[in-house]
Amino acid sequence: MRLLSRSALPLLALDVALGLLAWWAAFWLRFNLDVPPEFARLARISSPWCALGVAAGLVLRRVDRQVWTYIGLAEFRQLAGGVLLGSVLTAVAVLMLRLPDFPRSVLLLQPVLAFLLMGAARGAWRSFAERSQHVQGGRPVVIVGSLNDAASALRALKGSQRWRPVGIVSPLAGERGRTLQHVRVLGAIDDLPDVCAEADASTALLASPPGSDERRQALLLAAEAHITLLTLPRPDEWLTAESSGPRKIELEDLLGRVPVALDVAGLAELFSGQVVAVTGAGGSIGSELCRQIARFGVGRLVCIDVSEYAIYQLEQELRQAHPQMQGVYYTGNVREYERLQAILCQHRPTVLFHAAAYKHVPLMEELNEVEALRTNVLGTLNAARAAAGCGARRFVMISTDKAVNPTNVMGASKRLAELLVQAVAAQEPGTEFVSVRFGNVLGSSGSVVPLFTRQIETGGPVTVTHPEIVRYFMTIPEAAQLVLQAGLVGKSGQIFVLDMGEPVKIVELARMLIRLSGKTEQEVPITFSGLRPGEKLFEELLADDETTEPTPHAKLRISKTASPLPDVSAVVQWIEGAGALPESGALRSWLRAQVPEYAPREDALRT
Repeated sequence: MRLLSRSALPLLALDVALGLLAWWAAFWLRFNLDVPPEFARLARISSPWCALGVAAGLVLRRVDRQVWTYIGLAEFRQLAGGVLLGSVLTAVAVLMLRLPDFPRSVLLLQPVLAFLLMGAARGAWRSFAERSQHVQGGRPVVIVGSLNDAASALRALKGSQRWRPVGIVSPLAGERGRTLQHVRVLGAIDDLPDVCAEADASTALLASPPGSDERRQALLLAAEAHITLLTLPRPDEWLTAESSGPRKIELEDLLGRVPVALDVAGLAELFSGQVVAVTGAGGSIGSELCRQIARFGVGRLVCIDVSEYAIYQLEQELRQAHPQMQGVYYTGNVREYERLQAILCQHRPTVLFHAAAYKHVPLMEELNEVEALRTNVLGTLNAARAAAGCGARRFVMISTDKAVNPTNVMGASKRLAELLVQAVAAQEPGTEFVSVRFGNVLGSSGSVVPLFTRQIETGGPVTVTHPEIVRYFMTIPEAAQLVLQAGLVGKSGQIFVLDMGEPVKIVELARMLIRLSGKTEQEVPITFSGLRPGEKLFEELLADDETTEPTPHAKLRISKTASPLPDVSAVVQWIEGAGALPESGALRSWLRAQVPEYAPREDALRT
């Protein structure tokens, strides 16, 4: 490795010259600007050694490699270390020369003066560079957030030819009137419409943290004043070309999900070069699992889904994003054990993620109850047995918060599936069987967000079942990442509960989506249709200390709920013998016998 590059020579020469200037200035200050001839001779004799010491110190501390245009505190600390090292080398050289009556105070003054001169040169260079890059044009934009939040936004906009910050609105009253990087705090969040009008700005950039009250407040004000809201890209968007600058605000930015801290080394060890299989790979969670797994250098990814179109879309996406990855794509139904077993035994995956399921509560509550049992119960049993039969090390089932004290067929079927997974785990010690529960996922198929979006696009009304109904939400990537983490740390038979954060009122979610569309509730009304069959006002995730145990990962907890394991063969026999259209009340009575905590409505039992 070269110690010194040619491109660094001019700036290093300038630094050495400034170091020599500081050397002579130290003599002048020592003798009050009147250096006697004998000491001037000492200064001339020692100057070459000073130059060598300064150069050596700066090079050894890599100061010569600094880019002055982007100088910051880290570079100034590096400069201080280089100057200090250079002064020590200079002092050693001078003392070895044994110059008579050499004023040692010069050795203390020189590094201080050298640091000031070199720092001033760098500061002047950066100021000139910023002034030459400053563009008077660009669209005016108002920054929303405290000065601490606005600082990062202003740094991101520096040198931008598209945007020109004209003001800041801060939630902190004490910051009003102050300035940051020549941009003044013009008011509070409530003043956003007036500030934008006075500054002739039709755009505001949200610098406050995701999920903060300031973001929601700004959203309500911006929709009425027809102000476009932008935000800076999230860290997971930095590598995408289209996300290099501010983008329009999305629902995820308002809900405020903290990025997941993954055990990257552990997951890389689990997946790198291995065969991994995913059922339900074409669905919202399954496809995101495939994307995340592909990032860890999987040797072969086996994707299985019942939908031909979904598996085709996934194939096209993964081949473009990961051309080096070996992916195999199967259409297949988890209800068909022979097909599933043949696929898994051919590829012998190390890990199987089971995401195939029916999850729509109202659809599974009426007319389709037996389909929920066949797919969610028998399909899970087939996947678990096939995984054990082909020698998989781990099996991870995707469950739901609706499996906790279920009131509907879908939730009860998933709870029964969890129990069957535990039963298989007791029979198959060679495979680690884990289940993972989480709540609603933003943007997943069948969720309220796509439904509300379509209703808003058609002018409304937006239908909410009840004004007090609340749900837990997380983003699709976050859910997939936590499933991977649970698969890594889980022990056989455990059920993991994900920390879903704070619940969100569905009516508030609808209001935020309406405002994100640039409309108001007067333009797109909200109506309440009443709770649907099997629907709860509150979902019980049970991620508390009474019902769960902590894990090393802050967002993963282990459920402590214990239920008697079902008779697997009896469960299979009943479902297979129930016929194509079993009587609804009988099905629910049988399901309640298998899942004691299942509490359907009394009228549902009588139908």
